[in-house]
Amino acid sequence: AVHLEESGGGSVQPGGSLRLSCAASGYTFGSWCMGWIRQAPGMEREGVAGIDSDGVPHYAKSVKGRFTISQDSAKNTVYLQMNSLKPEDTAMYYCAADLLRSRDALSHTKYNYWGQGTQVTVSS
Repeated sequence: AVHLEESGGGSVQPGGSLRLSCAASGYTFGSWCMGWIRQAPGMEREGVAGIDSDGVPHYAKSVKGRFTISQDSAKNTVYLQMNSLKPEDTAMYYCAADLLRSRDALSHTKYNYWGQGTQVTVSS
């Protein structure tokens, strides 16, 4: 069975950094798209970063230049390095995976496999 487990969330001041990790199992790592999707209270889910099966990263405009997605195939883990964090980045962050086309890497509605989420709070 596919299993995704996030870690690394927490509280940070504006301008700070966090790195989220997502450990994956149950499928051939690297053969699927993996995405980071966030949801703030009362808001719709937003795909903020994804990496496709060719290892190409994709970013939402809201985080481009501040967030970096990467993967370590030896550890079956995807990371989201978040720099220059803003209060509007506050949300629950979920890792998701599925066999998707590259163009759907940020499409949260396309993913069928999700982790439990990790909270990120940016506040002074």
